[in-house]
Amino acid sequence: MTTTPQAGLDTLFTTPLDKAARFSFDEQVVACFPDMIRRSVPGYGQVLAMLPIFVRRHAKFNQQNEAGHRVSRVYDLGCSLGAASMALASDFAPSDLQIRAVDISPAMTEKAQAVLDEHFPEHDIEVITQDVRKVEFEPCDVVILNLTLQFLPKDDRLALLTQIYNALDSGGILILTEKTHALDEQFDAWLIERYYDFKRANGYSELEISGKRNALENVLITDTIDEHHQRLKLAGFERQLTWFQFLNFASMIAFKA
Repeated sequence: MTTTPQAGLDTLFTTPLDKAARFSFDEQVVACFPDMIRRSVPGYGQVLAMLPIFVRRHAKFNQQNEAGHRVSRVYDLGCSLGAASMALASDFAPSDLQIRAVDISPAMTEKAQAVLDEHFPEHDIEVITQDVRKVEFEPCDVVILNLTLQFLPKDDRLALLTQIYNALDSGGILILTEKTHALDEQFDAWLIERYYDFKRANGYSELEISGKRNALENVLITDTIDEHHQRLKLAGFERQLTWFQFLNFASMIAFKA
């Protein structure tokens, strides 16, 4: 007897896939993305919960919206379904922020726009379908780059961070969250296996863990935390720190003086 997968659950890798199949942010991923993130990214909820706290500390309200009112402009790059934008909209008045949420996947942005329009119709949130490398940044106070840089070619990462640094006003911040790896092979192997334990504890089977790992190979390319900090410094951020780490996932904050 076969059963129909429950709507919204991540069942993408419950059956064997062609080894050449690659992960893509398509309609299938959109349908189960919240469940996938919850069960696959350690500490993701904590990162989202801290975003409004960070933004409130660094929002300078130095930019202007189309009506000429003073706001803090925020970019949510690689916004997926808009979780970071929603976390901010939940905590700020509609007149406080101008949020620009950007993602390359039309399936993601279509769903994000519908959800944001439904729950935050008064907020100034524009969802843009675009490659984050091609964004023409306006001056801003905050840029959020959650689990996005890792999907760009390594040679393109510094250029994007430099663009972000140049767009930020004095006192602005970049919040960068990434899957990472350790330079020490034994340490890295231990972290990876504990990450798989985390996924097992969240109900993923060995087939699902293996299937997603194969699908993400050469699609998601990680850096070490030191590599991230070195790149941030090259982009212009003299001050930065890792404020959160859970297994092989880390979130960093970089400050523009």
